[in-house]
Amino acid sequence: MAVKITVQELHAGYGAVQVLHGISIEVRDGETLALLGTNGNGKSTLMKCLIGDVRPNLGQITLEIDGVRLDLAQLSTNQIVDFGISIVPEGRRLFPQLTVEENLQLGAYRKAARAKISENLDYCYDAFSILKEKRHQPAGSMSGGQQQMLAIARALMSSPRILLVDEPSVGLAPIMVSQAIAKIGELKERFGLTVVMAEQNFQEAMRIADRGYVLVHGEIALAAETAAELKNSDLIQQLYLGT
Repeated sequence: MAVKITVQELHAGYGAVQVLHGISIEVRDGETLALLGTNGNGKSTLMKCLIGDVRPNLGQITLEIDGVRLDLAQLSTNQIVDFGISIVPEGRRLFPQLTVEENLQLGAYRKAARAKISENLDYCYDAFSILKEKRHQPAGSMSGGQQQMLAIARALMSSPRILLVDEPSVGLAPIMVSQAIAKIGELKERFGLTVVMAEQNFQEAMRIADRGYVLVHGEIALAAETAAELKNSDLIQQLYLGT
């Protein structure tokens, strides 16, 4: 059945510092939605609100899943993950001293995923062959690109319906950025995921995005219904293409 997230007039920040000012977006079933913007414009804060790491001051975040409506702003992160939302956090946040496989197993703490650990491990090793080769190595011994693949695979271990990916290009060489973005698009199709991706690399994000929003100073500066509309907008030309 369908999943959907609706964010309405969301205000959020950190203490006295307000970052988001009246954000309204919609995440639709089966799409790849891009949240675009340069650093410091609120993309990661919005992602943290969706996963429960940051509590909004005002506004609503509604999840509709299998005919049930839930207020995500009132749920803990554990509860949100239990309802099928998983995140690949900015900076990866792996456990560097644990092995690759131990990191993957920790991603399956969601109750619905525990019975599928073996199956999901096989899926992850099939999708990321390098992880299978290095499964007994400490995660911290791998390259940045390999660690990003591990962070994506760890999120898949929870058997999510909605995958949040926060700044997958950070700290990666251009060729690894391209590979990571392509893999996200491939996995979205393979597992029937709904994907929300916060990314500052416009050109790479547009390779897999169906539509998107541009955040500027914590507000929605552009809401585009298609990737073509994003590419052709004057704002995108100004912010990303230097014209």
